[in-house]
Amino acid sequence: MNLIEVRKAAFKWRGGIWTAFYLVIFFLAKPIYEGVLLGLMFVIAGQAIRFWAAGSIGLYRGVEVKASCLVTWGPYAFVRNPLYLGNGIIGLGWAMMAGGWSIPVFIVAFVLVYCFLIIPYEENFLEEKFGDEYLKYKAKTGSLVPRRLPSKEEVKGPFSFEVLLKSERHSLHVTVAGTVLLVTRLWW
Repeated sequence: MNLIEVRKAAFKWRGGIWTAFYLVIFFLAKPIYEGVLLGLMFVIAGQAIRFWAAGSIGLYRGVEVKASCLVTWGPYAFVRNPLYLGNGIIGLGWAMMAGGWSIPVFIVAFVLVYCFLIIPYEENFLEEKFGDEYLKYKAKTGSLVPRRLPSKEEVKGPFSFEVLLKSERHSLHVTVAGTVLLVTRLWW
């Protein structure tokens, strides 16, 4: 299997990979109340970023990369991958809630899988589809960390509550269920 095939498989199975990340954190969990409270703030912030990102795009979810247009507004004016940034913040929040070795284990796993496999695969598709338009956007916009503060005009753009409610419902259920299960680890 070459690197392109590995990246394609990682993209296709990103939901299952996310579940595996969670299970590792869950079984490593040795939570304390302060960590749960701090982690909960990160989980909420990560889910809020995901809501904003999901409502800013028209096409969402699937095992194949797709895009009908290059989205550069909303959270995409700050970073190219706000949905993955939201995932990372949620995962970091869960790791904080779990305590112990969960934080370094999550960070290493997230960077390896997302930064070296999933994001490059998706961005290669966007570069092939949108060419120079994507390259210009990529040059000024960080992948997961903002390079600059965009103008108000760059942030303005369409937002659809319909797309948000349809596409992000599953993610919200997973986030809430995962968070509740981690909180129960305080007592066992």
